Amino acid sequence: MCGIVAACARRNVVPVLVEGLKALEYRGYDSAGVLVETGDSFRRARTQGKVRELENLLAADPLDGSTGIAHTRWATHGAPNTRNAHPHVSGDLVGVVHNGIIENHAELRDELVARGYHFDTETDSEVVAHLVHAHLQDGDDLRTATQRAVARLHGAYAIAVVSAGEPGRAIGARQGSPLVVGVGEGENFLASDVQALIRTTRHYIFLEEGDLVDIDRDSVTVIDRDGNEVQRPVKASELSADAVEKGEYRHYMLKEIHEQPRAIADTLEARIAADHILPNIFGVDTETLLRQVRFVQIVACGTSYHAGLVARYWLEELAGIPCAVEVASEYRYRQTVVPPGTLFVAISQSGETADTLAAMRASRSRGHLGVFAVCNAPESSLVREADLVLMTRAGPEIGVASTKAFTTQLAALALLSLELGRINGLDDATYRRHVSELATLPRVIGETLAMEPAIAALAERFVHKQHALFLGRGTHHPVALEGALKLKEISYIHAEAYPAGELKHGPLALVDDHMPVIAVAPNNQLLEKLKSNLEEVRARGGELFVFADADTGLSLDDTRGQIINIGAGGDFIAPAVFTVPLQLLAYHVAVLRGTDVDQPRNLAKSVTVE
Repeated sequence: MCGIVAACARRNVVPVLVEGLKALEYRGYDSAGVLVETGDSFRRARTQGKVRELENLLAADPLDGSTGIAHTRWATHGAPNTRNAHPHVSGDLVGVVHNGIIENHAELRDELVARGYHFDTETDSEVVAHLVHAHLQDGDDLRTATQRAVARLHGAYAIAVVSAGEPGRAIGARQGSPLVVGVGEGENFLASDVQALIRTTRHYIFLEEGDLVDIDRDSVTVIDRDGNEVQRPVKASELSADAVEKGEYRHYMLKEIHEQPRAIADTLEARIAADHILPNIFGVDTETLLRQVRFVQIVACGTSYHAGLVARYWLEELAGIPCAVEVASEYRYRQTVVPPGTLFVAISQSGETADTLAAMRASRSRGHLGVFAVCNAPESSLVREADLVLMTRAGPEIGVASTKAFTTQLAALALLSLELGRINGLDDATYRRHVSELATLPRVIGETLAMEPAIAALAERFVHKQHALFLGRGTHHPVALEGALKLKEISYIHAEAYPAGELKHGPLALVDDHMPVIAVAPNNQLLEKLKSNLEEVRARGGELFVFADADTGLSLDDTRGQIINIGAGGDFIAPAVFTVPLQLLAYHVAVLRGTDVDQPRNLAKSVTVE
């Protein structure tokens, strides 16, 4: 992995390929490369590092070609260096880019070495180039050679293949990793994400699992997993180029933090009225299915997992339905007991998270009532394969550290919890109060964002810290987990989060005058318990920073910390509101420490491999 762009056109495609790679930088990567056809051969440029380094190479030694492929790589097999960078070639005949993991690459490598092929890289991807080359040598054309090659692959892949022997043509294929076709006038494209092509075309074909596609300048032919030519619909994207620009903001992450009021308002739009949820927001006649729900199994990864943890509290309190939340990479590999009437809820920003998709597909054979997807990508695999869908409408999220995706997921899960609550007998007054409160969330978060200057000043006290401890209780324990994740992701400060009541069971041993402790203190029934936990920290000399609801009356009578008052807007929406200052804290600490905020080291935005 991580980003693919390919083009067949009547113009020099190098600028299109490079612009596409730049649009995919948000995914995270460690090297970049481009290959174009030049007559009956190839020219290639690759480099370790960022796309700007590739641009410098091309400025010094330009490439020009009307057909080409390009890639940004996030290392899975082999060190992140120029030698292992894509595109890979086999002789002077085949060029390949690949996302995913070829699980049987060692076996295929041995077979190909025995046939006389030499491997120049440590990657699993190079076997694809040599396999295609071998079938071409057997007399196949490029489409057939690629079909035969992918039939040998075990694992996940999205590939784009070109051959110097068949100029003006590119073959793409996908299994477990996303690939889309961009449809133009007299030119066609492949990419791992529509964002790579939004400056070039607005029309796309979203390939299904097992599809192979054959493109040239004037045609697109899709072949399904059974070898049959099929018609996939051409869809117009609603994305605009402006949506993926930073505008006035220094980083995408900061832009996306400030986009949260609008994103949440869009998520709630046409789904709630003043004090009730509108009918059929999950699809026509879905209430029949929801009335059968007796258990909810939530599966997700990373930030989406934290959203699921908040939803567990809501579902059990409001709907009286037991709920389990599990990390997808664990759930998919263990034997599970599925209670009758279990709704499987999959949460993913991209809709292409490999472990979440695999867990969802496994659920089909485990007797779940149905699959409910919460997702931000309308044409993703998750959305296409789910029974019920609620889109989060967050818009493009470029920063690797998720922000608006999380809060819009909370808004979507709040709608699901309230709807299941209504169906299961939640009293009308509570139902209407919570819906009314949810309607105020965009405004309350907008007010919270006004605290940014104070939080930026607070960040200066964290710059030289190496560790941090986050505390929360109830629905705010997942908020603490998310705050710790944000801090470690982008500032590289080691951060952990615990339920505050667990302090005495181990974490208190870490507290000293070098360990800042960040606590989330809403004004709810657990406040008095939390106050006792905070006193435990102060008694050990810990430096305490408390994000507290303005109504709590909390105070610190010494210099060992600070109270930051938040207008939470109500207990139901407080988890989303308290998330925002923790996002801002992580952002400003990272800026002061000089890290790469939008593309933190070792991380990818959309994790499409295990």
